[in-house]
Amino acid sequence: MRTMIVAELDTEKSNRLIAEGLMPERMGAMLAALKPEAAYFYPAGGHRAFTLVVDLDQESSLVAAVEPLWLELGAHVTLTPCMNAEELRAGIDKLTS
Repeated sequence: MRTMIVAELDTEKSNRLIAEGLMPERMGAMLAALKPEAAYFYPAGGHRAFTLVVDLDQESSLVAAVEPLWLELGAHVTLTPCMNAEELRAGIDKLTS
């Protein structure tokens, strides 16, 4: 299931991880585990934020994907199912079949 994960990080927690030199390790581990097909990092609402597009093999994988964001980064997380253009075309084709 292709999913867009949007996360806004808690400033206090992320400041602490940066000051302790742990942010690269935490972000690297998260990216290695999720293997996003797209990853974008930016400021949002005065916070550090990012958007990842990941392909999860099953719905229960959401737990492992999101818990570290809440526990380690104090993130506000939004999950949205999404699809690429090919998948959209396939879905539209099913409407007319």
